Amino acid sequence: MKSSLGGHLWHHRDFRRFWFSDTVVQFGNQFSVFALPVLAVLSLNATPLDIGIITALAIAPYPLLGLFVGVWADRFRKRRIMVVCNFGRMVTLATVPVGFVLKVLSLTQIFAVALVAGIFSVFFDISYQAYLPILVDRGDLIEGNQKLQLSASGAQVAGPGIAGFVYQAIGGAFTVAVDSVGYLVSAVALLAIRKDEPPRVRKDGDPAPDFFKEMREGLSVVLGSGYLRTIAAATATSNLGSNMVQAVVVIFALRTLHFAASEYGLVLSIGAVGFLAGVLVVNRVTARLGLGPTLALSITLPVAFALYPLALLGYAFVVLSVSSFIVGASIPLYNVNQISLRQAMTPNRLQGRMNATMRTIVWGTIPIGSLIGGVLGVEIGVVDTIYVGSAIAALAVAWILFGPVIKLRRQPEPITESELI
Repeated sequence: MKSSLGGHLWHHRDFRRFWFSDTVVQFGNQFSVFALPVLAVLSLNATPLDIGIITALAIAPYPLLGLFVGVWADRFRKRRIMVVCNFGRMVTLATVPVGFVLKVLSLTQIFAVALVAGIFSVFFDISYQAYLPILVDRGDLIEGNQKLQLSASGAQVAGPGIAGFVYQAIGGAFTVAVDSVGYLVSAVALLAIRKDEPPRVRKDGDPAPDFFKEMREGLSVVLGSGYLRTIAAATATSNLGSNMVQAVVVIFALRTLHFAASEYGLVLSIGAVGFLAGVLVVNRVTARLGLGPTLALSITLPVAFALYPLALLGYAFVVLSVSSFIVGASIPLYNVNQISLRQAMTPNRLQGRMNATMRTIVWGTIPIGSLIGGVLGVEIGVVDTIYVGSAIAALAVAWILFGPVIKLRRQPEPITESELI
């Protein structure tokens, strides 16, 4: 397999522009992802339930709109959708520093920003994953996804630590503004891509467009494949448990352990070093273990969330950092393989709907987990919520172990039209 640092996509001009656009967004996102919950906790007295609501509102558009957006993404030019969404997210996030300057910033506004940005994100993300197979050849999908994950890892390594210091220097509202500017730069980079994206053209004799029939086709790709059904179920289970933990971990760090914002940012950055390590070793691990066993191993590693409460016994920074490193390393090991598998198995005309169906299922459990985590954080306490969420996340490996994916050594052949139900 090719190294994530090598490969001939370095010489693919349009992919470089796409990669640069993604890199800018990945780095910018770290500032708002860090600043919004910390701002809510430190400046607006947010409770665990409030943090759960912020996360839930940001993700809720995926299960609510995902299937509809998948049809639109397959009907229209995906790059155009991404550009519009970047401008929309730029304006939405810019309202946070404006509200702060006018002294009207509130939790209600933070909730609204999370929801509106989430709506733009569902359109962007479904188009984004469906666009890569159009931009590069099928044989380059793993290399392309590795390079995109490399940018994500670099952003996660540097972003939270920098965001923590920037937060303390200029405040949370202006830290969010950094992300707003990033979306502008990203949109300009996408506009610079030269490769034509052919529009969907009806041929003589083709049936009239049928929105719900097209939606059902997307469902058929996922539900009709044992591989994709397994990936969807495993990822949804992992997301449910992990987001129960994520709903309370910021409270645990800032209030229970009394971390400063910069200290918490460093913990996240160390966790992102694990993410970078996962990106760099994904080829070797997958080649050594095979695709199925690598997916099983990587989806098990988030059980390290259960180590967080050990911080109460001492060496809090070290405990949280080690746990975050392990969890961070698991993400690219899992995502590079499962996303590439999904893309490789699906015909181009169905990429948007396949991704929409997958996002609806696997992200649909995120707001549920966030809300459950927020409620449990109030009712049974932050520490017990971490244990419960970790246990649920660990159950995700059962889908891999007892399904067809565990037997895979490499990517299977694409689904044919005759195999669609």
